[in-house]
Amino acid sequence: MLPWFVIDWRGCRSAKRLFGIRKIDTIPCNKGNKMKSLNMGPLATLLAAAGLLCASAGGGFAASPLKMDFVTHAAFFSAESKQPKTLDPQVFVHDSSAQAATGPQGIMHVAGVRPPLIDQEAKSSMLYNAEDKQLGFDLQTWLSASGSVTITEQSGKSLLEANFKGLKPNAHYSLFENHFDHTPVSFTPLDGTGTTNSFVAQSDGSAKVSMTLPDFPTHTNAVLLIYNSEGQTHGLERGRIGIDAHHQLIARPE
Repeated sequence: MLPWFVIDWRGCRSAKRLFGIRKIDTIPCNKGNKMKSLNMGPLATLLAAAGLLCASAGGGFAASPLKMDFVTHAAFFSAESKQPKTLDPQVFVHDSSAQAATGPQGIMHVAGVRPPLIDQEAKSSMLYNAEDKQLGFDLQTWLSASGSVTITEQSGKSLLEANFKGLKPNAHYSLFENHFDHTPVSFTPLDGTGTTNSFVAQSDGSAKVSMTLPDFPTHTNAVLLIYNSEGQTHGLERGRIGIDAHHQLIARPE
């Protein structure tokens, strides 16, 4: 039998996150063992606690869940990119003086529309896509959407449950993951496969979504809600951003 401090870390992501462990091999105590040995002085207490955490997880006790509230993508993007005024780069309002241009998030739009300035725009302003196609709701409705998400670890799996309200009734949405540690920032379906990450809002604009994640998100990631304005999802891709796919809400771990 292996000594108590030889720990199998392969399924214990809870301990890895808690103790900042990225890779640890088994730690032998027999002097003649061929595997590499480590000084067990101060490390023993750490390993003992982590071992108990792994044992608890294996015994059915879930780690502390990650709970987050969504914020509007407009507010998040404007703060992260240090915009002088809060704006939404994903949707557009009519402005006869606006020239065809590329917006602050790299979205090209036709003349006559521009990204709305959140604190200056009339909330009754109707919204359009980058090609001047009406989206069917006003700025107030777009900004009023809200939601929360809880992610737990159970039996080595990361499970997500999200609740939304204020969405467009019977509209199509997808959940994606931001990867802020990539340059440029990349996006993948939240479920990793693009098969269970999309849903249709209820007739009252609410939605409840659950899925298994490929990994537990950290601060380098975020959960992103995308509105599919043409009524279809796009599998592994988000769609044409600003045209038929629009970032609406986002939640990023601390």
